[in-house]
Amino acid sequence: MTESANGAGGDAPGDDDPDATTIIDGESVAADVRADVAAHVETLADAGVTPGLATVLMSDDPASETYVSMKQRDCEEVGIESVHVEIDADAPADELYETIDDLNDRDDVHGILVQLPVPDHVDKRSVLRRIAPEKDVDGFHPENVGRLVAGDARFKPCTPHGVQKLLAAYDVETEGADAVVVGRSDIVGKPMANLLIQKSPVGNATTTVCHSRTEDLEGKLAAADIVIAAAGMSEFVDGSMLKPGATVIDVGINRVEAETEKGYELVGDVDYESATEVAGAITPVPGGVGPMTRAMLLHNTVKAAGIQSDVAIDLD
Repeated sequence: MTESANGAGGDAPGDDDPDATTIIDGESVAADVRADVAAHVETLADAGVTPGLATVLMSDDPASETYVSMKQRDCEEVGIESVHVEIDADAPADELYETIDDLNDRDDVHGILVQLPVPDHVDKRSVLRRIAPEKDVDGFHPENVGRLVAGDARFKPCTPHGVQKLLAAYDVETEGADAVVVGRSDIVGKPMANLLIQKSPVGNATTTVCHSRTEDLEGKLAAADIVIAAAGMSEFVDGSMLKPGATVIDVGINRVEAETEKGYELVGDVDYESATEVAGAITPVPGGVGPMTRAMLLHNTVKAAGIQSDVAIDLD
């Protein structure tokens, strides 16, 4: 049995039925984040500052084009100025590097996001290092990664930070909890583990990172109070692997064939139907982590504008 949650600040949805699975509503929590961001945009406006986010697309991938257009709409909604640059996918890598250099020098651009993946002839690490650390709102520059690990983050990577916000919004106790992160990517797995182990209100967890070489993955999942599935493998975690009452955060977004108008449907790394029979709380796909990733990008952009303009912005 499942019940849809009311979101941050709402009554616990399982109060009437202690056996009900709480459905973590990412859309609702993301709306709260955007409202908070919009309020800080007004603070910046009072100081004569308009936060600006530059998106750079060097790809013909329709999914990447869709993601960028969604981010542009998000910016417009909260009052962030959006700058977009498109570069032909066959163009030399230097054209992308020079574009980043130009954006680094622009005072009206406070955040820079290069939509990944980039073409094979472009070195992704060089791209991430090219972005000025103070404008790296993805949090992927080595300087920002180091600050995150050291517990002095300038910008937390958007998806792991969004997961933290979801856990906080639904009062999921992380202190002393056994957490398992499935996946060790630089974008989600590694920073997620770092955030969970740190001394913070949504940290202090005993965290295990599992990956393709992990032995007895099922045993580790069965002992976990919190499971963060971020391996990019469709529905590979099912209810039989989970500890009853566990909180399950599904970061995966996988396209699988289906008899729909588009010919496919989006599913997560977790088999949602079986997991809801066991989990205490779970994120749906779509509608869970995805909206939070985009909301935290806005959060980081406004924070960056405050730092660069020396305007006090209280965003954690």
